[in-house]
Amino acid sequence: MAWWNGWLSRPIDLNADSAPFWRGFFGLGTTSGETVTFDTAMQLDAVWASVNLIRNAVIALPCMVYKDDGVTIDSDNPLYELLHDLPNLDDTASDFWSMAALCLCLDGNFFAEKKMSGTRLTGLVPLHPLSVDVCRDERNNRYYEVTERMTANGKKGGRRKIPEDRMLHVRGAVLPGCDRGISPIGMERNIIGNALAGEKSAAKLYKGGLISTTFLMSDQVLKPEQRKQISATLNGVVGSENAGGVAVLEAGLTPHAMSINPKDAQLLEARQYSVEQICRIFGVPPVMIGHAANGTTTWGSGIEQLILQFVKTCLGPLVKSIESAIYRDLLTPATRKNTVVKFNMEGLLRGDSQARAEFLSKMVGAGIYHVDEARAYENKAPTKGGDRSIVNGTMTPLDKLGEAPIAGAANKNEQPKPAETPLKRAA
Repeated sequence: MAWWNGWLSRPIDLNADSAPFWRGFFGLGTTSGETVTFDTAMQLDAVWASVNLIRNAVIALPCMVYKDDGVTIDSDNPLYELLHDLPNLDDTASDFWSMAALCLCLDGNFFAEKKMSGTRLTGLVPLHPLSVDVCRDERNNRYYEVTERMTANGKKGGRRKIPEDRMLHVRGAVLPGCDRGISPIGMERNIIGNALAGEKSAAKLYKGGLISTTFLMSDQVLKPEQRKQISATLNGVVGSENAGGVAVLEAGLTPHAMSINPKDAQLLEARQYSVEQICRIFGVPPVMIGHAANGTTTWGSGIEQLILQFVKTCLGPLVKSIESAIYRDLLTPATRKNTVVKFNMEGLLRGDSQARAEFLSKMVGAGIYHVDEARAYENKAPTKGGDRSIVNGTMTPLDKLGEAPIAGAANKNEQPKPAETPLKRAA
């Protein structure tokens, strides 16, 4: 059993620093008796739908690199291509940030190793959170130990050390003095375990053809052979595959149910409540994953407010954690003064066509947006003269305010002034 004692070249000790690694693979015990891992948790449709909703929302947010004003896009910055287009040769930006969202939802941590060419950052390679341990040396400097199944050349992997300045580490909820973020799945494992137990109970009920556990009562003493024969006969007519069969009971046998009726056990209500509990864990409104709780539907004017709530209370903090980690781990003291990295959330906050038209009209009329900027908001090409600001009313360019009116631009209906007389000229 040497392979067991040193799997992945790593000793098994659930009380040591490697405990999160092994518990992530072998699961966490729960009060319901179910073992919870990332894989088993994701088998619950509510967990998958919640995590997938957050993941898809992050994919729709482009990570932009701006100059020091926070407005002008700096496409020439080396970080722009890495964060906006291609972090590494294997993953697109959508793949990379979706993995970041997935890891933060499940483990509360996202790790990406920085690939360098000299002092220049050339790539970001994501790492499985369960394969990374956050450690401290004798001088309290942080470093990371990564366990690999295989190296790049196909040989058996091992453990390697990565210094803190070569790692992008995004943390979710974190306690003071802790180097790792708190895992939502690990912290709420009992709730997820209860949901798994409910799913298992329902599955067993359907597998048994909706027949509960039954015992037979007889006024006679049966021999062991007779009991086995009766049991075999009844087992042949139970189960979903044998539904509709007929069994003949003899010798005064009377069936009695031992288990609780699913309606009395409120099995359906318990499973519905589990969905709401899981949505509460991830901060997702139930209606956004198709759960119409308390009569709430996915249509109507209220859905816009639900989306706004989701963006502000769930997506916004997650994205802010990523931006803060980028500021700390990817920017140097020099580049922090002239580089701003932000996710563009305008796409998720856009209203319907009527609301957008009213919004853009006011922004252009107040001189805040150029015409071309408003057109770009609707994915339209620039137009001639659209690169200047105008104000509502006279639609005068801002740089022309205060100047004398152009000759001939007066109102044609205005009455001409009377010509001056010689007396007036003499005076």
